Amino acid sequence: MVQKESSARVKTAAKRGRPRAYDPEAALGAARDIFWVKGYAATSLDDIVEATGMNRPSLYAAFGDKEAIYLAALKMQGEALVAAVASAIDLDLKLKTFLDLFLGRCIDSYLAGANGPRGCFLVGTALTESLVREDVGAVVRDSFGRVEDLLEQRFKRAKKEGGLPKTADTRALAMLVSSTMHELSMLARSGETRARLQERVGFARKLIGV
Repeated sequence: MVQKESSARVKTAAKRGRPRAYDPEAALGAARDIFWVKGYAATSLDDIVEATGMNRPSLYAAFGDKEAIYLAALKMQGEALVAAVASAIDLDLKLKTFLDLFLGRCIDSYLAGANGPRGCFLVGTALTESLVREDVGAVVRDSFGRVEDLLEQRFKRAKKEGGLPKTADTRALAMLVSSTMHELSMLARSGETRARLQERVGFARKLIGV
């Protein structure tokens, strides 16, 4: 009888001592969304606690301090961006259709947000931090560089298929589309209308020649 009672107490204590169950990816996504709206400097640990539903000890155990949480969120978003671009360039579309779809999806993302147009997470939050944190700048450069590499692959394919002149500079075109993405992000965040953003997409296509 004593053994049974002792065993029950141990099980109860173990249950009480277990950390709260959480989904690391969902928690990091929630933290990212707070940083996305308020920026790194204006986001407090209390904001992150409220957004994730995790207490401070659990946050520290899972991700580290505020700087580490932000860097993890930045890396996650950077990987998501690269994956989205890779998925888009694999679509079997004419170049004009691809550009309209790709940049149209960018506009949709940049105009989304419960608190208004949110722009791009990397552009909107990381550029200021890059001035004082090399690790943040490295994530941004890596993500955007990989995006340009993927876009260049798409233009090379179009060139091979006859959708672009043989003299087309595929790297320059990739840089043009990448720059257009960043411009759309900043303008969306500042409150520009969808119609004006779409005008810029048309202008970029005109420069590309499709």
